[in-house]
Amino acid sequence: MNRVARLRTAAVVLAACVSASCGYSLAGRGSFLPDSVQVIGIPNFGNRTPYLEVEQILTQRVRSEFIGRGKYKVLPQNTGVDAILLAEITNISIAPASFNEDQQASRYTISVVLSARLVESGTEKVLWQNPSQVFREEYALSTGGESVLDPAAFFGQSSNAVDRLAADFAEALVTAILEAF
Repeated sequence: MNRVARLRTAAVVLAACVSASCGYSLAGRGSFLPDSVQVIGIPNFGNRTPYLEVEQILTQRVRSEFIGRGKYKVLPQNTGVDAILLAEITNISIAPASFNEDQQASRYTISVVLSARLVESGTEKVLWQNPSQVFREEYALSTGGESVLDPAAFFGQSSNAVDRLAADFAEALVTAILEAF
């Protein structure tokens, strides 16, 4: 191997070593939480909307998403934990996003707004907060005879769309918390 090739190889190895220690992590897998946070309490979210049981669906998905990340133990209470996620759903809306050839809505934009903060247990130090975290996504929904524009009807049905929304919502919220967005 000639000298230029060895220098080039050394430069690549040095660049790899430097970039490996610069603090970057894979999207969705990093964490800006202190190492002291190992157990997170996630009590049921509050719900200031008129739509019943939405908070239970979303809270459970957020718990599952934290557990799925593999780094944290999650409990449904705010005692015996290192940090507590306190959240309240403040608004939910559904609006048509696209229409078919008969001018009937075929896709809907669902928006969920919540106030959330993660606080250190004991000290009440805020580790992360967003007073108006917005989750907005489009979904193809079947009307099934009911108005899809009514969030109560939407969340009251057991459907793939509700499951997808809850999973997407949980992933977005947990990513925002862990990556400090």
